[in-house]
Amino acid sequence: MINISTVTEFLLQGFSDIRELQLLHATLFLLVYLVALLGNLLIVAVTTLDQRLHTPMYFFLKNLSFIDLCYISTTVPKSIVNSLTSDNSISFLGCVSQLFLLVLFASSEFFLLTAMSYDRYAAICSPLRYELIVNKTACVCILAASWLSGGLFGILFTASTFSLTFCGSNAVQQFFCDVPPLLKISCSEVHIAIDVSVAAGVVLNAICFTYITLSYVFIFSAVLKMPSSEGRTKAFSTCLPHLTVIVIFLLTGTFVYLKPRADSPSALDLLVSMFYTVVPPTVNPLIYSLRNRELKAALGRIL
Repeated sequence: MINISTVTEFLLQGFSDIRELQLLHATLFLLVYLVALLGNLLIVAVTTLDQRLHTPMYFFLKNLSFIDLCYISTTVPKSIVNSLTSDNSISFLGCVSQLFLLVLFASSEFFLLTAMSYDRYAAICSPLRYELIVNKTACVCILAASWLSGGLFGILFTASTFSLTFCGSNAVQQFFCDVPPLLKISCSEVHIAIDVSVAAGVVLNAICFTYITLSYVFIFSAVLKMPSSEGRTKAFSTCLPHLTVIVIFLLTGTFVYLKPRADSPSALDLLVSMFYTVVPPTVNPLIYSLRNRELKAALGRIL
């Protein structure tokens, strides 16, 4: 931590230097943010107010929406303000906080998505024992473990990243503070701590993804054996969107963290980063609300 004080702020990369395009970016991001905000708040409200939705599936969905709400609020509002004011600066403490919250919510979301795949596995493959397997105590413990794991990863990534020395350029080649672009501008040649952190994250994500994959293999095997075509359609409509979001979220995040670091900024980096920071929180409410009859019926009853 000796020379970190030499950099007091960072400059985030904008999507364009042209004023008209900056305003267009701010408008589009504002619309996306409002859609995510409205969708996630709506799911939280409906699953809280309607007693019929007080089940493990909707308990996890409500908490996923809350995490998504916090997740997208970590990066998008700051990017909108930067585009409107043409001021791309972020304080050192602000960058530290943004990175910590980003890793916290991203990790918690992935662990919660893993828990949701287990919930669907138990509901479809062991329906008679479902209430015993996924009871209230188990749900609370799973949620607590997701938040605790996310917090630990947030502390680990943030501490290892900002233990490096920043004494040269302060231009972050991303529209938010993230580990790969911060490593590019670090003066430290040795990144053992952050390399270990990333390796631990990759291993744990690989374990979770393997578990998710096995869960869905058993789920799809059970679904294909269902005599009712309506039951198969309902199960697939519930599971396929969930699996799609997980794959997009994991693959894009892994690509950004593991790809070789380039010296020059790339438009592809900005685009790919949106697929694991902006797209999941925006798409999740649309998937789970528009394709879910119980949620739409509950919303109708409340209204």
